[in-house]
Amino acid sequence: MAGWREGLLAQKVLAGETTGYRNHPQLLRFRATDDPIRAITSYLWRLAEEADRRGYTFRSDKLLRPLEPSVSLTLAQGQLDYEWAHLCRKVEQRDPPWFRAHLAASAPRPHPMFTLIPGPVAEWEIV
Repeated sequence: MAGWREGLLAQKVLAGETTGYRNHPQLLRFRATDDPIRAITSYLWRLAEEADRRGYTFRSDKLLRPLEPSVSLTLAQGQLDYEWAHLCRKVEQRDPPWFRAHLAASAPRPHPMFTLIPGPVAEWEIV
């Protein structure tokens, strides 16, 4: 849910529709593409598909462009590992039984538009 809300805000930032959130470091991955709006909307379409699969309804009419399945970004393994560890710490602290039942033994899978490559945590990440 948070990813959807943050992604919609990122879409507004990239479209020049708001002045807040402009300097969030995660926006760098979308700004680095040839078409940041195309990249963020493709990201959001995939979130909406996953929400549908899980029985949620996200308002895809808020997306500025149709899904373009060919959009792909790279994601360094170090960044994925860092974000997964961060999420696990938060979930384990908030709900230890749920963490043990659902996350403790699982491995992260990146968003479908990301191609996993070797590499460290992103330089824009505050570690």
